[in-house]
Amino acid sequence: MARRLEGEPVSLWVATAGGTDYPPLVGEVEVDVAVIGGGIAGLTTALALKRTGRTVAVLEAARVGTGVTGHTTGKVTALHRLVYTELRASHNENTARVYAAANQSAVGHVAQVVADEGIDCDLRRVANYTYAESKDAVTAVRAEAELAARLGLPAEFTTDVPLPFAVRGAVRCADQAQLHAVRYLQGLAHAVHGDGSAVYEETVADKPHDGTPCVVAAGRGTVRCRAVVVATNLPYGGQGLFETRCHPHRSYLVAGRVDGPPLDGTFISADEPMRSILSAVVDGATWLLAGGEGHRVSRGGDAAERYGHLAAFAHDRLGVPTIGHRWSTQDGIPLDGLPYVGLMSPTAHHVYVITGLRKWGLTNGTAAALIVTDAVNGRDNPWAKVFNSNRITPVASAARFVTENVRTAVATLGSRFRGHAGTGAPAPGEGAVTEVDGEKVAVYTDEEGRRHALSAVCTHLGCTVEFNAADTTWDCPCHGSRFGTDGHVLQGPATRSLPARE
Repeated sequence: MARRLEGEPVSLWVATAGGTDYPPLVGEVEVDVAVIGGGIAGLTTALALKRTGRTVAVLEAARVGTGVTGHTTGKVTALHRLVYTELRASHNENTARVYAAANQSAVGHVAQVVADEGIDCDLRRVANYTYAESKDAVTAVRAEAELAARLGLPAEFTTDVPLPFAVRGAVRCADQAQLHAVRYLQGLAHAVHGDGSAVYEETVADKPHDGTPCVVAAGRGTVRCRAVVVATNLPYGGQGLFETRCHPHRSYLVAGRVDGPPLDGTFISADEPMRSILSAVVDGATWLLAGGEGHRVSRGGDAAERYGHLAAFAHDRLGVPTIGHRWSTQDGIPLDGLPYVGLMSPTAHHVYVITGLRKWGLTNGTAAALIVTDAVNGRDNPWAKVFNSNRITPVASAARFVTENVRTAVATLGSRFRGHAGTGAPAPGEGAVTEVDGEKVAVYTDEEGRRHALSAVCTHLGCTVEFNAADTTWDCPCHGSRFGTDGHVLQGPATRSLPARE
């Protein structure tokens, strides 16, 4: 039997947001810009473009907010752990300054959109803290505070950290925010839809044709447009070779209801193992969230054990009595630490990309959307050069390019040549990859004893999927695609479902 874990396996944001019901694309549509992806980057781009007078079609493969953004922490902040120390070391101080300006501007943009559009998403302005418990970490935190302040952020070192356990100190970045991620996305979609623009759900887009006009075949329809923005976390179709420049990392979260008011801030540790902490008031109830246990997807490991570590932390350090929700998510980590934003490739003319948001998508995705909006409209943007999707940064990325792609190659070969179990059925709640007449088949047995068989070959680049018992998903260890037990795509870069098998 599958191991019993605390909490429902669904994001708190997805579970409490309610659903959307935009129609799928049918027939031919002509707009100024097609945006592929209904997450933070795609919908922010769409609304920003619409506000400049452009008509937009958003193509979302599932439902708005059910992808990566719907599984985030909900933090809206320019303080990304110790990012400024990292960027100054791998690039230079000016690059770190641009990153800070872009993300702090994104915080203000999100708050302004919430006010302008009247979005009910529980936005709360709070300080964000990177805290330290060890002597080594407090030294790093002091240095980050000094650097962040010099770069223009409202940051300072403090020993007054409003956590329910003692720490040595923290970087405090004032005037940041948190929100209900899915309700925010639903508000963006509502603002986009109408007046010549539209949101289309359950519409899987094919690789866009870059021309005059651009053409995107999707579902049972086609979009003709002047420009295309691909905002699907990791781009599909191999365009721009981003699978070699951006590698998926998985993170985990648990949430439980508590009595009393929410914490006065959001938090992340400088020490390892990393812990991310925040609280939120959702429909009158206070929830405490604890995140961490991140790893490269190719590392795999026991997801149930990772959830267990977070649940123990929530119980012991935060006083959470019971875990109500647990979930995991993935984001692309760029080789040189900066998101990729701009034209899809050096030869692209009208197809743009947003990817590599390094687990801080609510601000990096917002900043990226503003960069792309300026690019589509032929305007200069002060952050565009640093975030340029076709930049060459050998000093910052060459070593990681080799290391990360060797890891991917090892994962790919291992998945293709690894031996598998016999043809026996897994126990209820479990899944396994078996060999049937020479073909790898992914077999899941549900709690009622029914077996569900699929091809075990990922439809992206042919790796063999693995069963994730904690999330009840089939996961690709090579590039991070995830599938439900019925084979449908939960997360790309794969765009096609795993075919059913007898």
